Amino acid sequence: MNGPDPVRPVLDPIDRLSEVIFGLLMALSFTGTMSVAVGEGDKVGTVLWAALGCNLAWGIVDGVMFALTTAVERAKRLNFIEDIRILPSAEARLIFLAEMPEDIRLATSEADAENVVTRIKSLPASDHRRIMGIRDVGAAVSICLLVIASTLPPSMPFLFVDDLPTAMRVSNVVSVAMLFLIGARLGNYMGRSPWPMALAMSAIGSFLVVITIALGG
Repeated sequence: MNGPDPVRPVLDPIDRLSEVIFGLLMALSFTGTMSVAVGEGDKVGTVLWAALGCNLAWGIVDGVMFALTTAVERAKRLNFIEDIRILPSAEARLIFLAEMPEDIRLATSEADAENVVTRIKSLPASDHRRIMGIRDVGAAVSICLLVIASTLPPSMPFLFVDDLPTAMRVSNVVSVAMLFLIGARLGNYMGRSPWPMALAMSAIGSFLVVITIALGG
């Protein structure tokens, strides 16, 4: 709270893995309807381009929403610091405690809160109130690219396998396998066993495959 943001990756592991999961689920929904679209006269290449185009659109939307959310959260944080600086100590202490997560608030004494508030009040006023920077733009672009890139592996079978039903099943296997691996990474990142999250992610993908097959995909 008393200095610039620490240097960290443009996107943290949760952001990166979440965007890949999002893109994979989108890809599953498109490839699952491939047989229906082709059966109605569309070419495989046309449907693939439509899927990539849709994921591009969603990637752009996701990137923009990330940038907006980042700007809003940063503005809120800056206003919070400014309120602490200018308000009387008693009121500032109440605002400080109200913004803390409940478990941290319960572990924070009045003296602890007073010490932090005093330190914040001693900080010089800052003219740097920018709520959007080049790193945030880079993160938004990265999100868009991740969503698009995540659709490529499930799309490859349609380019190399002539039989459409076989290509669809291979694509489904690729998507579910990727979800399994990403779930395992998420589990590791959470500091827990990778298996529950890996199985949960693959179960979600398998459920989508079953639904699309049941609906004629």
